Amino acid sequence: MHNFTPAPKITVHRAKSNFKLSNTGTGSTKHSWANLVLQDSFHSLGGLLCRSRVALSAGTPLPNLLINIDHVATLRNARRESFPDPVEVALECEKAGADGIVFHLREDRRHISDQDVENLKMEIHTKLDFELSLAPEIVTICCRTVPHLATLVPERREEVTTEGGLDVVGQLEQVGDAVKRLFESGIQEVALFLDPSLDQMDAAAESGANAIELHTGDYANARSQETRESELDALAAAANRAHKNGLHVHAGHGLDYENFPLFIERVPHVREVSIGFAVIARSIFVGIPSAVKQMILVVKKDVR
Repeated sequence: MHNFTPAPKITVHRAKSNFKLSNTGTGSTKHSWANLVLQDSFHSLGGLLCRSRVALSAGTPLPNLLINIDHVATLRNARRESFPDPVEVALECEKAGADGIVFHLREDRRHISDQDVENLKMEIHTKLDFELSLAPEIVTICCRTVPHLATLVPERREEVTTEGGLDVVGQLEQVGDAVKRLFESGIQEVALFLDPSLDQMDAAAESGANAIELHTGDYANARSQETRESELDALAAAANRAHKNGLHVHAGHGLDYENFPLFIERVPHVREVSIGFAVIARSIFVGIPSAVKQMILVVKKDVR
């Protein structure tokens, strides 16, 4: 088991970087894939931001980037093989500069296994985020694992991926009990995965959790400018309420190389983002290290 040393906070001013932005005409901001790949060939991780001509300063901290490796396990399990190993991929993400690793141990074990959890706990040096449902069995495993962060999420067996936020308002006692168990096991940070509702932000504070993760899926899936703007307004309002309630603000679900800049420009107080599918999908073409470094370029560029 390794001690977790938080990554240093890097802050920047608005400044032009080497990679180009182009408007897609739908209100989203796109990054030139070819340009990102070209940059990556010239950057070592240590000089990644400086060589991108991003001005560093003592301003607002940029969010940490945690990579979700569930989809690696999904691929492995599709053929009931022993590879690709999600732990090996997680270590490659760390080497490429990710601030942490995310995994979801589902009740049906459709991707991450109990053995994966044990191996991740032993091998990961950066922040480890254990996503879990309220199921007592899974809460017990999380308490035994003692990750740096436990994120409670809703779970339905028929869903392909998590489809919405946890209803803390409707099950405050159950959520509060799970939060208490997780803290008593020695876990330092407990987050609730929530839709951007002010009532849910207030209930989260009442539950005893010290963080929330904003569900960004509706924003990521928005197909019109009007819907996108509405989702951003809701996310910003929820982030402000959570921050006012003394909660750490995290975000995740559907964020990618194209939609992240507008999100972080509009939504305040976000200190951590969880991104998985976009990185794993791109890695098919460019490899895990390049895919992670390209996402770092996006996340660590301040457009606010």
